[in-house]
Amino acid sequence: MNIEEFREYCIAKKGVTEEFPFDSTTLVFKVMGKMFALCGLDNIPLHTNLKCDPDRAIELRESHDGIIEGWHMSKKHWNTVYLDSVSPKLLKELIDHSYDLVVHKFTKKLRAEFDAL
Repeated sequence: MNIEEFREYCIAKKGVTEEFPFDSTTLVFKVMGKMFALCGLDNIPLHTNLKCDPDRAIELRESHDGIIEGWHMSKKHWNTVYLDSVSPKLLKELIDHSYDLVVHKFTKKLRAEFDAL
C-alpha cells in the first residue's frame, strides 16, 4: 500500500481528521480528536505507527518482520508497521483495530457526538 492509499483508507473512516501537529512531515490521523495513526511522510521505507492491544502487539511483532515496537511511542500500546512489509489486507485490519481501540475508549459525551455524525 502506498501513502495515497493509506491516507484515503484512514480519512474515509467516520469522524476522522488529518493534521500535522508535530512538524510539517508527520501526518497524524485522529478520530474525534484522538490519535489512531501517524506516518512520517519523509520516512524511507514508509512506515506508520498504529495503536494495538498489548497482547496482540507482541504476537504481531513475533510473526511479522515488518512490525516492530512503536517508534517514539508507548512500546506497550503502539506498533510501527512498514507499509511494504505487510499485505494491504493486514494493514487495513491493523488500521481498523487501531481506530476501533480509540473509539471504544470514548467518553459518553464523545461517543454521543460520534454517533450523531
